[in-house]
Amino acid sequence: MTTGVRRRMGVEERRQQLIGVALELFSHRSPDEVSIDEIAAAAGISRPLVYHYFPGKQSLYEAALRRAADELAGLFVEPHDGPLGARLLRVMGRFFDFVEEHGPGFSALMRGGPSVGSSTAQSMIDGVRQAAYEQILDHLGAKNPPPARLDLVVRSWVALAESTALIWLDGRRVPRAELEVQLVHDFAALAAVSAAYDVEMADIVTGILADEPADGPFGDLVGRLGTLLAGLPAVPAVPAQAVR
Repeated sequence: MTTGVRRRMGVEERRQQLIGVALELFSHRSPDEVSIDEIAAAAGISRPLVYHYFPGKQSLYEAALRRAADELAGLFVEPHDGPLGARLLRVMGRFFDFVEEHGPGFSALMRGGPSVGSSTAQSMIDGVRQAAYEQILDHLGAKNPPPARLDLVVRSWVALAESTALIWLDGRRVPRAELEVQLVHDFAALAAVSAAYDVEMADIVTGILADEPADGPFGDLVGRLGTLLAGLPAVPAVPAQAVR
């Protein structure tokens, strides 16, 4: 009979193990509800040993947050192959995978709270938003800085995806797959409304739609809107200068 010998972990290996354990616990409950004792028990070590690697729960939380933030930011990295609508749909699928897996932690992070109040944590959250913003602009082939209206569209859409995920977590009353498609449609709608007011945006939207197949997410939106508008009574056009 062979007796197993517990291997002693190196400093960095142990730190990474504790980060992983903390992230797993934070994924199921708000970080404020998880104690150092629970983290130590889940890692199979003593409470004082946790403090040997991290000075307190806040520093361990921030380390776990950094790992989660890096993972979340990476979800928006997508090959530039195929139409934009399909690319955004794949991104939304990965995004909601993350949200579903890390629900309570994601909610606590984005909504704020005692454990999330540090400037370091806020900086990491802002970094995720900025990474998502830059990835979308990259897919659009936008110059730097982008046109003002495009900047508004992309930042608004990133914020919309975040708030939609938070609302969905509260009750999951809308099927997740439908929300993923809806958010892709939301991006197209935001861009289209902006294009109605700006020639540069109109050129961008025209270029996007030129590469979209009829059975893709954007083509689906056009079909749905066409069906909706076909059932409405005709409305006289209002001159743009009359709109205030």
